[in-house]
Amino acid sequence: MTEPRKQPEKVVKETAEQAAKPVEEVQEQVEPARAAVSSLAEVLGQAEQAYAAYMEAQRQVASSYKENEEQVAKAYKRAEQQAKNNCDEAIRQSLKARGEAIAQVAKARAEAIAQAEEAYQKAKEQAERISEASIEEALKRGEETLEQAWQARDGSLEKVWNIYTKLSK
Repeated sequence: MTEPRKQPEKVVKETAEQAAKPVEEVQEQVEPARAAVSSLAEVLGQAEQAYAAYMEAQRQVASSYKENEEQVAKAYKRAEQQAKNNCDEAIRQSLKARGEAIAQVAKARAEAIAQAEEAYQKAKEQAERISEASIEEALKRGEETLEQAWQARDGSLEKVWNIYTKLSK
């Protein structure tokens, strides 16, 4: 048999060996779990970074959409203002053209009136000259006719007096 003193040491040693085996086994089983946890922590960190990048990208997209919307609104306002300016200019040109056309028509009217007035004056003067010539001709014929009538009267009176004097002698 063994010594009684050595026996507790042996039991302690065996118990320690037996206790060490499950610790080693647990450590062997825990080691892959630690690696998996470490790997999982790394993947989780990457996922968090990816999510943060996604959120940043989403903010940038939203910002880009807003900026694009503002640029489109500004472009629309510029186009609207340009269209208004073009319309105003077209109206100004139309009014100017109308004014020029009215001025030309008024000038042509004034010239036509002046020409008509001149033609009227010439026609009036010609009518007066013709009338005066006709009157002078009529007066001349009247005087000639009177002269002839007086001459005929004088001739008739002379004949009558000659006959009367012949008869009275």
